[in-house]
Amino acid sequence: MNAAPDIIPASARGLRVLIVAEHASLKFGGEASLPYYYFKLLRQRGAEVWMVVHERTREELTTDFPQDIDRIAFIRDTWLHRAMWCVQSKLPRKLGEQTLGVLHHLFTQILARREVRRVIARHSISIVHEPMPISPKETSMMFGLGVPVVIGPMCGGMDYPPAFQYLQGGFTRWVERTGRWASHYIHRLVPGKLRADALVVASAATLRALPRGCRGKIFKVVESGADLSIWKPAAQTPSHDGEVRFTFLGRLVDWKGVDLLLEAFKAVADASTEAVLQIGGDGPLRKTLEARAAVLGIENRVRFLGHLSRQQGAETVRQSDVLVLPSLRECGGTVLLEAMAVGVPMVATDWGGPSQYIDDSCGIRVAPDSRESFIAGLAAAMIKLAQSPDLRRQMQAGGQRRVRELYFDWDSKADRILEILSETVASRDPGTRVDAHADSQLSLA
Repeated sequence: MNAAPDIIPASARGLRVLIVAEHASLKFGGEASLPYYYFKLLRQRGAEVWMVVHERTREELTTDFPQDIDRIAFIRDTWLHRAMWCVQSKLPRKLGEQTLGVLHHLFTQILARREVRRVIARHSISIVHEPMPISPKETSMMFGLGVPVVIGPMCGGMDYPPAFQYLQGGFTRWVERTGRWASHYIHRLVPGKLRADALVVASAATLRALPRGCRGKIFKVVESGADLSIWKPAAQTPSHDGEVRFTFLGRLVDWKGVDLLLEAFKAVADASTEAVLQIGGDGPLRKTLEARAAVLGIENRVRFLGHLSRQQGAETVRQSDVLVLPSLRECGGTVLLEAMAVGVPMVATDWGGPSQYIDDSCGIRVAPDSRESFIAGLAAAMIKLAQSPDLRRQMQAGGQRRVRELYFDWDSKADRILEILSETVASRDPGTRVDAHADSQLSLA
């Protein structure tokens, strides 16, 4: 399935790829890791690849890619960047993102476009790939470059489940919906996505969220993946003297649903004296969540681990029995793919990315129909897995099989992106383009 390192697939030979992104970093995490992995893995396959990114990641990229640093061009901050960020930081988060955040991104893109044109001319680039930002609503200045452009994989278009939309608040919901409406018109002025030769989406929701009038061919690829060099199975099944370890990994913010997980774990703790809950990650809600665990009387069964490095996170999951992700607005859910690769069964919300990633072979999905039923469903799923070692073992094998069969690992994703880039270069013909909204029945299974 995967190309051998240092051997570029025959279909991609001759490609000269330029990756464009705001950041490329494993330290930043999230979507910043996507261009990092594409650059790394395409270079490992022998592809001719260059990259344009912001200088904030210069030190990390210089350390990690010393032999290829001459292939990376950096965009510098200006006084205007700093002024916009200063004002944005004083506004409500969502309002700041939808106003000055948009302008900040646009100005960075203008500077990046200038550098991209120089790199294209200097290195005879045959195609531009823009994997970040992943939001389908974000504008792109990558048009009129004289070479094909591929944007994505993108992921977004998510709302809270109907029963939890109160979490957005009236003002935040209004700002977000206004921003989504306005984005369709902004894309007329900044038409990178409208003119792209190919658009890569992670889901049907992302497809629907694309700006109206996109002409590029649509491909489906999950936006993130599991790094199998880090997320390896344990050498042997963990044994904790009968203790059953449930683990959450992620930012401690409201939409991750950790407060609901604590409520559910109260029922698990009452039903099982062996169950413990590990919460890996940090964020603004940590103190609130610690206080809530104390009120529920489960503080001795809940362990707040704080920030974990990627290696520490992988080891924590390896030593766990079940991973739990009660997120209410998860477009993707990389940690689920990583848990599959490790071979740890999962309990997750049946909404957004988790509903696509997980099936009955590797985990239990809980419908977020109401606050009460969701908490009860999480508790029931955890109790079921706590009481059934055989079921956990079955799901371990199911997850490891699924992560490879569905191209959820980074090596497979890199191979697929190479295929898409090669196909786009080979078939650049306006007559073959399709309207992203013309095929509403696009299969994403």
